[in-house]
Amino acid sequence: MITLEDIHVGFGSRTILDGISAHLAEGRITAVMGPNGCGKTTLLRCIGGLLHPSQGQVLIADRPVGSYTARQLARQVAFVRQQAQTDFDFSAFEIVLMGRNPYQHHLQNESQADWDIVEQCMRQTGTWHLRLARPAELSGGELQRVMIARALAQQTPVMLMDEPVSNLDIAHQLEVMRLLRQAAKTTVIVIHDLNLALHYCDDVLLLHEGGLLFHGPIAEGLTPDRIATVYGVATHLADGQVVFDYS
Repeated sequence: MITLEDIHVGFGSRTILDGISAHLAEGRITAVMGPNGCGKTTLLRCIGGLLHPSQGQVLIADRPVGSYTARQLARQVAFVRQQAQTDFDFSAFEIVLMGRNPYQHHLQNESQADWDIVEQCMRQTGTWHLRLARPAELSGGELQRVMIARALAQQTPVMLMDEPVSNLDIAHQLEVMRLLRQAAKTTVIVIHDLNLALHYCDDVLLLHEGGLLFHGPIAEGLTPDRIATVYGVATHLADGQVVFDYS
């Protein structure tokens, strides 16, 4: 579904990504992990067509991302940004309804089917009771769940998520991760919580110093040795969980 071919990105004299190649299988959840500043968001933006690499290319469904029109790409890829925000003072329902825009023709009104999809996605994310609220009336976590509902309403085969649970409490973190598993989409998620990733993600892209240290099943990637290399912390595994050695 997603192929990364020798992705290079740099800003000025600084190299961010240096030759990233991988094939992300359809229907799997891939965690993009690594320390702050290692290029996780940059890679996600390349996949979503928001940033063009200086070398290499991204293919979605065997087609270069740059060859899609904006509307075509919006039917393939939904993007949830790290910081939930909107430039429109719309209600939460109207914000989620914007996820249906790629399927509307010029001056066409939304159908009852569109409204039903929005209600379903808001109920799935626990935001239906917030449907009349404006962004200023929502907490950061509530707005983030509204944005996730909007991405679900796009009904794309690919979802890109940049730290979607970082502003959520523990209960809603688990709820969103369960929802991603149930959605059965090709999902690429930037996430910092090692144990959430281990439990809910299938694969991992482990970035280190601009390169790809590991790509494959997440249980094979998040070993104490690799965690020490990437994050510089000591850990051990117990009952399938990463335990930090605080001493």
